[in-house]
Amino acid sequence: MEEQSLIKGCLNNNPLCQRELFNRYSPKLLAVCMRYAFCREDAEDMLQEGFINIFRQLHTFEGKGAFEGWMRRIIVNNCINNLKKNKKFSDMIDIDAAMEMPNSEESFPSIMHGKQVLAYIRSLPVGYRTVINLYSIEGFSHKEISEMLGIAESTSRSQYTRAKTILENMLLKEESREVLRTTPKLA
Repeated sequence: MEEQSLIKGCLNNNPLCQRELFNRYSPKLLAVCMRYAFCREDAEDMLQEGFINIFRQLHTFEGKGAFEGWMRRIIVNNCINNLKKNKKFSDMIDIDAAMEMPNSEESFPSIMHGKQVLAYIRSLPVGYRTVINLYSIEGFSHKEISEMLGIAESTSRSQYTRAKTILENMLLKEESREVLRTTPKLA
């Protein structure tokens, strides 16, 4: 079914169109939720709540820009609201440690690979993980992040810098282990 027809059907509360919309976009949007959640069950809950919000707000979609991008933004906002509501974000931010790191806007090193990076990102404390997702992956500015999370812009920057440093260290350790595994042993 064409996207416009699908949207129109959802606006008319057609359950078949709603199911098709969910089935079509849920795998990609679940991946977004997985980056913010502690486990798959949390991500699935975020996805469900996010789709409820998508269906509630569908009438506001003006057709400007990509529909998938519009839905993604709702899902990200839902994930952030979920973290804030459950106080998971504010309880886990290590602001003092983050403030010790110098601010750097460099991109991640080229040794980062998709699944490996996502696994490492998911292992970060929730504050670091949230900021790095919003800044590096979703493309929000530190000003936007500070407004979304209710933190200072400088805190967003320092959280990002600290998260990036931790990720780089994880990758360097992994690279070192790989070199040791592949280096021939002398007799």
